[in-house]
Amino acid sequence: MAVSLHKKGRWILLGAVLVGGGLWWALRDGTPEGTARMVEAERAKPVRRVVPNGTRIRVEVLNGTGTRGLARRGTTAMRDAGFDVVATGNWPGPLDSSLVLVRTGNAEWGALAVRALGGEARVEARPDTSRYVDLTIVLGARWRPPPQPLDP
Repeated sequence: MAVSLHKKGRWILLGAVLVGGGLWWALRDGTPEGTARMVEAERAKPVRRVVPNGTRIRVEVLNGTGTRGLARRGTTAMRDAGFDVVATGNWPGPLDSSLVLVRTGNAEWGALAVRALGGEARVEARPDTSRYVDLTIVLGARWRPPPQPLDP
C-alpha cells in the first residue's frame, strides 16, 4: 500500500510542476512577441555616446529649417552623444541636408558629429577663431531627431 501511495505522490508532484511551468510560460514577460519588440526597439535606438570620455568638444547647434524647436531637439541629441553644446540658434537660410562646420581644424571631431547625427551630413572646414566652439552643426530638413521618451 505504501508503494502505490508513493507513486501517486510522484505523479501529483510531476503534474504540479507541469501546470506551474505552463502558467509561467504563458504569463512570462519574455514572450516571442515581446522579444521581437525588444529587438526592434534596440535597433531603433540612435547612436548615443560617440565622444570619447575625457574629450570636450564644444559645439553650437543651429536650425537650418523652418521647423520650430529643431535646434532644441538637436541639442538634446548632441548632448546625449557626449558633445558640449554651448550655443543654439537659427541659420540664416534653409538647408535641405545637415552641415557640420569644423571651426578648429580637427576633422575627426566633424566625423564624430556626423555619426551622432545618423550619418547624413556634410562636413566642411571653416576655421573661425572668433567663435568659442569647435564645431557648428546646422540641422537640415532631412535630419530626423531620435525618438525620445515623453518628458512632461
